[in-house]
Amino acid sequence: MKSKTSLILAFETSCDETSVAVIRDGRKVLANEVATQIKSHQRFGGVVPEVASRHHIEQITICLEQALQTAQVDYADLSAVAVTYGPGLVGSLLVGVTAAKTVAWAHHLPLLPVNHIAGHIYAAQFVQPIKFPAMALVVSGGHTELVWMPAENQFEIIGETRDDAVGETYDKVGRTMGLAYPAGPQVDQLAQQGQDTFAFPRAMQDEAGYDFSFSGLKSSFINRVHHAEQVHEQLSQVDLAASFQAAAVDVLVDKTVRALHEYPAQQLILAGGVAANHELRQRLASAVANQVRLVMAPAQFCGDNAAMIGAAGWMLEKHQVRADLDLNANPSLEFERIQLKKH
Repeated sequence: MKSKTSLILAFETSCDETSVAVIRDGRKVLANEVATQIKSHQRFGGVVPEVASRHHIEQITICLEQALQTAQVDYADLSAVAVTYGPGLVGSLLVGVTAAKTVAWAHHLPLLPVNHIAGHIYAAQFVQPIKFPAMALVVSGGHTELVWMPAENQFEIIGETRDDAVGETYDKVGRTMGLAYPAGPQVDQLAQQGQDTFAFPRAMQDEAGYDFSFSGLKSSFINRVHHAEQVHEQLSQVDLAASFQAAAVDVLVDKTVRALHEYPAQQLILAGGVAANHELRQRLASAVANQVRLVMAPAQFCGDNAAMIGAAGWMLEKHQVRADLDLNANPSLEFERIQLKKH
């Protein structure tokens, strides 16, 4: 007997992107509407929560109508409604959660509560089905985590940043260089033209465990640039970018490779906004080529988007995980952290 097709309507409003998508069977993107707020936040050099929330309110119904129209489906065709309920900015999250609950209630549809980080990871399904057990390196503006997944819908953090996320560090470094927000992609482009000529620190690279730290790298970079300004020294922008990026990527790659020696993953998933970084993708692919299959989400699904939430929602639907209509935003939502294995 042929199984019924799953059509999930998904909402993502965790930060500064308003997005609504329609996903078929967890892997086919029928629509993925994204209303970006980059221009509104550029003058502030970063995301302003109150501004983000107001934009979500303005855009959410527009994105919803566009997604249904693009996918050529109606509410009666849908199987469920998925929504990011955390982590993220509480005001932004509440807009998406409220919209999703309204649609679910009005059209008698199951409500699927999605962890934003799980969404980033399950974006890999747009390339190929995930094989378990799997490992994920999640790198974004707000997160840097190594996540062990022994089975479907099971997530265990084995390492995470103790301070700044790597994407946040990219933006702060870029701002020091005079680049507009978001600076990450621009730093990556400059780095491809330069050489690693500055001795920036690789924090915690040789320490036991899989945690990360990027505040020292950020401070070292900022101090070097400010010192040069004080003594009127001209620094190469491309070499600065290349040196910073080499230091960040070295630690990310080394920690991930070491974790794969301890945890027998069938796949390594590179996820999150920084997963679109050219050097990280290239270096990680080379480092694990003889160890495990690397799966990287398409670049258009690395940043925040509702398509990935629909993919994660499909997995919740598959396992009959539901939320009640009293679902609330949880800005501090996180996976459980597990103890490292004893040697």
